[in-house]
Amino acid sequence: MTTEFTLDDELMGKINSFARKALTPDEVYTFPVILCDNEVDRDNERFSVPALKRLSELFVGKTGIFDHDPRGENQTARIFDTEVIEDASRKTEAGEIYTAVVGKAYMIRTSKNADLIAEIDGGIKKEVSVGCCIAVRRCSVCGEDKGKKSCPHINGRRYGGKLCHTVLCEPTDAYEWSFVAVPAQKNAGVSKAMQGGQASVPEAERLELSQLRDRLIAEVLKCSYIIEPIIPMADIKAVAGLLPTERLLSLKKSLTDTARKKLSQPPVITQLGGSKKADENRQFRL
Repeated sequence: MTTEFTLDDELMGKINSFARKALTPDEVYTFPVILCDNEVDRDNERFSVPALKRLSELFVGKTGIFDHDPRGENQTARIFDTEVIEDASRKTEAGEIYTAVVGKAYMIRTSKNADLIAEIDGGIKKEVSVGCCIAVRRCSVCGEDKGKKSCPHINGRRYGGKLCHTVLCEPTDAYEWSFVAVPAQKNAGVSKAMQGGQASVPEAERLELSQLRDRLIAEVLKCSYIIEPIIPMADIKAVAGLLPTERLLSLKKSLTDTARKKLSQPPVITQLGGSKKADENRQFRL
């Protein structure tokens, strides 16, 4: 199954629907990018096929950035068209026909992005990750919506010979797609053609990543308690469990920095009587 496309008049019309002035084929650089698929990824999650079809609509017009950093200067490309492609010769870990959302992206040829274009063509800038909002996250074993109720099944483990993972359903929004070093989805990235073959992540790697997530969530809970102990830990754990690993890492770093600052502050002087002199408590007078 190929992801290549020819820049014809119809596609140029779609590009120009986003431009303020009419662009010519010589002014733009275009490339295909696999945004997401239905294979179980490194976070033990996968998109349902209906979710992919909806995402293919939501990603039209969305900008490409770097490392999910939303600053304007990081904008580098834009999706002007998408399609959902199937490869009947491939089956996913869940036993489905391999299905992917392929975006057609464009950028303007300028001296500023000449190096980026060279890196894309040379296969250096390749891997991508998407930012989107998912309404329903179902356990692949029991079908429970994890956003509403927890279940006893653990991602990365096998039950009855089947791998437990989270099925991402009902996307409500697509924010952006980013060039990243290590994407959660193994197949996501700039592509020329997709060939058949084994795409699943080895089970040992899945278990290792599952254990890493458990440790990260534990660190998030510990730091959250230091920073704001009145928030129920069950609520924080539920929210942390919904985050992809790359964002969980970012959250853990941010909370760790904040917790260290709080622990480094001098202890609060309490307003107690007894041996303290009156002047020492002057700060508490009204």
